[in-house]
Amino acid sequence: MPRPLQPAGRLQGLAVTSAARTHALPGVPALAEFLSGYAACTAAGIAAPRGTPAEVIALLNREVNAGLLDPKLGARLAELGATVRPGSPEAFAAFIARETERWGRVIRTTGIRPG
Repeated sequence: MPRPLQPAGRLQGLAVTSAARTHALPGVPALAEFLSGYAACTAAGIAAPRGTPAEVIALLNREVNAGLLDPKLGARLAELGATVRPGSPEAFAAFIARETERWGRVIRTTGIRPG
């Protein structure tokens, strides 16, 4: 497997856009260290259709969290640069709401249009 460019010394990272430094690139500062409050990163989660029974949601959440806490899976995700954050459906919904408002404000302020 080829070595990634940054650890191989062929590329120097200037900053990561997450709110804090990442374990994947420990020597690279977070942009928030220079621009207070800056954060822009990707996130992934699992969703179910509206109307899914609460007991099914609870079961899915419990099992997904258990999988995310598995040391072997956690190690593999860390190798890929991911930060695992098991949580509740309510916390994920709140995160989505915050991000929707935040990026909606950026779109409205800048006048970004599709196309």
